[in-house]
Amino acid sequence: MKKSLDHLPLRKQSELRHVVDVIKAAFEEAISTRRAARLKNGKILKIILYGSYARGDWVHDPVGRYFSDFDLLVVVDHEDLTDGEFWHDAENRTMPGEGEIRTPVSIIVHSLDDVNEQLDRGRYFFADILREGIVLLDTPGAKLHKPADLKAQVALAEAEDFFTEWMGSSKEFQAGAQFYAERENNKLAAFSLHQASEHLYHCILLVVTLYSGKAHNLAFLRKKAEAIDTRLAEAWPRETKFERRCFELLREAYVKARYSKHYKISDEELAWLTERVAVLRGLTKTVCEERLLTLRERAEASE
Repeated sequence: MKKSLDHLPLRKQSELRHVVDVIKAAFEEAISTRRAARLKNGKILKIILYGSYARGDWVHDPVGRYFSDFDLLVVVDHEDLTDGEFWHDAENRTMPGEGEIRTPVSIIVHSLDDVNEQLDRGRYFFADILREGIVLLDTPGAKLHKPADLKAQVALAEAEDFFTEWMGSSKEFQAGAQFYAERENNKLAAFSLHQASEHLYHCILLVVTLYSGKAHNLAFLRKKAEAIDTRLAEAWPRETKFERRCFELLREAYVKARYSKHYKISDEELAWLTERVAVLRGLTKTVCEERLLTLRERAEASE
């Protein structure tokens, strides 16, 4: 992996160094009160920049309201340290604001053993990070394995299974949303639409990269999926306040539609979301089927 950030503007380089310092400090605070040795002595072994800022093709588009993230893989020395409770503060402290951090930050956390297992299995997502990533923090002796060559037939079989599973589950949630809407339970209908959308995004990520993290935030998943194929942006128009408000209601539904008595969504907003989730489903089907066709061609060529 590379170690130089020279392809980035100086301001971005400085911002990234600050982000790394913030993550380290937040992690140290998170483990400081733990008693178990594996937690209180836990270590960040690596922080790796991957994605558009590592490749050099990031987007900064104020007009279209799209800004690429600093995509960071944090590698820790124990699987228990990947739990979200250790990273909530780091995620909050690295949100863009008026301070030194202006770029959105996306953090995924894996143990060294898990990353190496994924590399041993030839997972595209982690192999790409190893090939394109830039090491921002490194610990001597923490070695990453050379990616195995993933057999085309194996990749195809896994992608087909993911497609069947996640498209099927998203369809059930869409049916659930219709059921709850007919019973005039807009809150559970909104939650079901959230789950349908979440499963569609996980479907895209899994079929294309054979990897998807434990994410429920639709804004995060939307950005990751749209970075794979820009056609997916058609699912969510962003031009009007109504459109942006509806997506925010959908994003919030994962928690608030279940637990907050203050969560409200109108029939009009629910109808618009129902329509857009159907569009997302169609786009997901197109993107995934194109990927499956490519994998089939590779599998046939390797026979």
